[in-house]
Amino acid sequence: MQRIGLIGYGKAGKAVAAVLARDAGVQLRWILCRSARQDEDAPAPLRVAPDECAIAALLDAEPVDAIVDFSAPDSILVYGRAAAARGVAIVSANSAHDGAQLALARELAGRTRVMCSPNITVGINFLLFAARALRKLAPQVDVAIVEEHFRDKSEVSGTARRLADALDLPEDAISSLRLGGVVGHHQVVFGFPFQTVRLVHDSISREAFGTGALFALGLLDGLPPGFYTMDALLTQRVLGQLAA
Repeated sequence: MQRIGLIGYGKAGKAVAAVLARDAGVQLRWILCRSARQDEDAPAPLRVAPDECAIAALLDAEPVDAIVDFSAPDSILVYGRAAAARGVAIVSANSAHDGAQLALARELAGRTRVMCSPNITVGINFLLFAARALRKLAPQVDVAIVEEHFRDKSEVSGTARRLADALDLPEDAISSLRLGGVVGHHQVVFGFPFQTVRLVHDSISREAFGTGALFALGLLDGLPPGFYTMDALLTQRVLGQLAA
């Protein structure tokens, strides 16, 4: 049974915590928050560790095998080195790591397993695999990306940007909509002569991030230290299944 520490307890973090707590294959040891709070419904003890020394003390007092991060992109700068020094695997599901944060993640990968994926749902990563395959089969067709999210999301979806990068598309190929009642919607549209292909993924509930985190932990289990992405590991698994 893997011992898990969760960082972040916002809307996504609460949904992920609920999924992790229900799974018999992992033990959610603690949830790290930015500030002290009480929550009788929290499925694990809430902890506060504002700096690297406090994180190190928490990891020594309540050790875990892996950290799942649903907080903010810069959080890895606080906990990353303390986790790597103790061989704790890192699964970061933050969608907007900048260059310095990714450089640190790759540095930490020399000591532990690190996965950084802007969208950790299984469906999105399969969509990415399928979209790249179709793009290679038909490189000349028109391609566009549509992303829809909840009204308060101001930035362009990191997942949409990841799709655009993987398909060698400029960011202006992405169309964004912000609507009440939407959790997350991504669509890749291929415009062929006389036909259209649409690859669509909808997040119905934020608990999809929790099942994705569990899947990611399973993919990482047994791997050596290194830098991984969920779509690359999923692609390896799919190709292995097809070859079999």
